[in-house]
Amino acid sequence: MANETETQASNPSLSILAQYTKDLSFENPGAPRSLQARDTAPAININVNVNANPLSDSDFDVVLTLNAQAMDGDKVVFAAELVYGGVFRITGFPQEHMLPVLFIECPRLLFPFARQVIADVTRNGGFPPLMIDPIDFAQMFTQRIAEEQTRSKVQALDS
Repeated sequence: MANETETQASNPSLSILAQYTKDLSFENPGAPRSLQARDTAPAININVNVNANPLSDSDFDVVLTLNAQAMDGDKVVFAAELVYGGVFRITGFPQEHMLPVLFIECPRLLFPFARQVIADVTRNGGFPPLMIDPIDFAQMFTQRIAEEQTRSKVQALDS
């Protein structure tokens, strides 16, 4: 029979130790005119990025960056930027699963909180709350890996 330490080491575990807002900015350059009723909704562009850094053997800082910009033609109606992080303790996962856990599962856990911060800041800026659609972090991760593989092939051809 395995002792308790061996059992804990083989059971994968993912815990959130802390969540935090690292950076938050909101710009409403046309206020108060931008708050007037408009005939058409502004075009909204949203960019998402995920980064992860080790803090120790089992603790990782995962940072989700959301940039949202509403445009009316060539004029910025509002711009919001949020850098939202979480410190995660990850144990018992095989090494080959660590990147997917860090870049898919961790941001998936952070996203609802970051989404709420963006909704609150846009509402507090005088606009309807911006409710960002759910993000497919698995697809984002797959795309990022494919881009990095392509980049490394191009660099190999250049050298």
